[in-house]
Amino acid sequence: MKSAIGARPEIKATVESLGFRRMNQTRELPDNPAVRGMLRRVSFLVAVEGEPWERPQRSRYKIWRARSTKKHKRGN
Repeated sequence: MKSAIGARPEIKATVESLGFRRMNQTRELPDNPAVRGMLRRVSFLVAVEGEPWERPQRSRYKIWRARSTKKHKRGN
């Protein structure tokens, strides 16, 4: 498990309800829909043994913008 410092309060509460208290802590939890939902919610902080790691997908709604040219125009 990674650190939940700086995470939203809902994420911290989910991590705490899963029983994680320290970084790199391991837990054995029952396999039921409630636990799977909580793990899916904090998947960027925890790793599930036996499942292949998937890289998080980029946001589909991010607006890509060109870099600003103001800095270069200021000097000359």
